[in-house]
Amino acid sequence: MGHGRIKVKLRDGGCVSSLYMRKIIFTALCLGALVGVTVSAENTSSEPATVRQPAPDFTLQGSDGKQHSLSEYKGKYVVLEWTNPNCPFVHKFYDSGTMQALQTKETARGVVWLRINSGAVGHDGYQTASDLTSYAKENHVAATVSLMDPDGTVGHMYGARTTPDMYVIDPKGVLIYAGGIDNKPSTDAADIATAKNYVAAALKESMAGEPVATPTARPYGCSVKYASN
Repeated sequence: MGHGRIKVKLRDGGCVSSLYMRKIIFTALCLGALVGVTVSAENTSSEPATVRQPAPDFTLQGSDGKQHSLSEYKGKYVVLEWTNPNCPFVHKFYDSGTMQALQTKETARGVVWLRINSGAVGHDGYQTASDLTSYAKENHVAATVSLMDPDGTVGHMYGARTTPDMYVIDPKGVLIYAGGIDNKPSTDAADIATAKNYVAAALKESMAGEPVATPTARPYGCSVKYASN
């Protein structure tokens, strides 16, 4: 068989050779390497992650410079927390110390807590590894690690829409909770005392061998600042 160039027809009616397409792909891969942020994900469905189904695996670069895969934590409870340092709803929980207290309590019980920033480069709330590290130190964050998802791959995979947006995964790798952190959708820290924290409840119920009473709840907060926003 010959090795002539194959032309691909574009939507606008133009054509581009397969060689040129390969050059484009190669260039994109190189640029990704230069940025230094690794994002890989496994989700064969076009639908977001679903409660009571296996949580899609992913690998993201952490603020510690290491690659972290969800699969490496199988056998443990995992909490995913979508965050944006500039969001007033996030401030509600961090300025009051509520999020850090919950992180400290749950990680002490062996829970893995992953904070994820899916803010795109140039968008509000985007953080580099250095930014994440500084924020964690200044705000006494007690999560296991903070992760970068600047292209939004993992955010879209899980259907994360707001900050904060919370997900709980059990030791079998099944998603058992997805949604808002509690039932008081406000920026007022005074509401926390009377709110039901769905993340704490899901962990407590599941660890006790009970079904999660509220497996989903409406997320609230600032919109995740994806590149398409």
